[in-house]
Amino acid sequence: MKKRKKRMLLLYISEDSGHHCASISIEKALRDIDPTVETLNINSFNYTNPILEKIINRTYMSIVKRAPEIWEYLYDNPKVVRNTQQLREMIHRFNKGKLTALLEEFRPDCIICTQAFPCGMIADYKESFKLDTPLVGVLTDYAPHSYWIYDNVDRYIVPVEETGKKLVDNGVEPKKIVAYGIPIDPKFGSHPDNEAIFRKLSLDPKIPCILIMGGTQGLGPIKELVRLLDRSHLQLQIIIAAGVNKRLYRHLSRYARHARKKTLVLPFAENIDELMQISTVVVTKPGGITTAEALTKAIPMLIIHPLPGQEAMNTRYLLDAGVAVKAQNPADAVIILEELLRYNREKLHVMKDKARTLSRPDSAVKAAQLAMELARK
Repeated sequence: MKKRKKRMLLLYISEDSGHHCASISIEKALRDIDPTVETLNINSFNYTNPILEKIINRTYMSIVKRAPEIWEYLYDNPKVVRNTQQLREMIHRFNKGKLTALLEEFRPDCIICTQAFPCGMIADYKESFKLDTPLVGVLTDYAPHSYWIYDNVDRYIVPVEETGKKLVDNGVEPKKIVAYGIPIDPKFGSHPDNEAIFRKLSLDPKIPCILIMGGTQGLGPIKELVRLLDRSHLQLQIIIAAGVNKRLYRHLSRYARHARKKTLVLPFAENIDELMQISTVVVTKPGGITTAEALTKAIPMLIIHPLPGQEAMNTRYLLDAGVAVKAQNPADAVIILEELLRYNREKLHVMKDKARTLSRPDSAVKAAQLAMELARK
């Protein structure tokens, strides 16, 4: 009798997000482990509520850009969690039809969620319809929030042990938690030839490179930072990964033509691993995926303008771990870079060593292996 191929359902929200990147990395690892595995990787919000998804995404971006203090209040606020419980349950009931059709048609052997909304949706479905398919929640930030807490999640994959302890404090059974790290593309664990990368990008291997990132959305005071760095007395080269922010990319591309320093501006970049490989420091907001990638590449982080909520919590973890420093504004960032590059190179080496000890390049592979083991039971 021919053995049925394993089927893995991966759920995330928002195309341009770290949650999606994590699900893609796990999907790649699943296929590497078993080329016959069937995967379905779905933007769950778009699948169940396409109109609501657009409204929520626009609202979220508007809040974090114009009134971040509102997001800080809403994020993991016990009062908000409690007051929105009925609304979330109503949305889950509303999604029941589409979810039933998806599960009955694909018949997954394991469901992997890289964001709390689909994890909660599946957990509620499991309880209501006695579904016994294993459910894995994958956290992509260092501090868990209350929207992850459900009895019917079979395993939680967390970035570090401290994250797991916070879940336990909120009632999750310790046996359900594994600290595998934030799933990233396994290519970040490789070490390509630096000289070849410098040649490909037409950069000078003798001059330090500063990589500037603002997440997938290209957020933060990147324009001002680039202008100040270009006018500084520091000898450096500037690389900017603009993400999907087309307006930022066009502006900085024009600026780069007349910049004093070598300035490389890239749109959504598929080679972040190479850019980190040759850079001395990455100036960034600390999204979970970017952080995990930087740790794996052992590149010191200069954090600027972290979003309230998850990124503020990530910042605290990184500063306490000694792998990052924080700037209050672009001018402060230039001063910090001057100190690191001119007067305190030893601190850079210490930060690199600490980052290396925290790196988890096999995070996606371990997540995929766990999902396959649960699927066999």
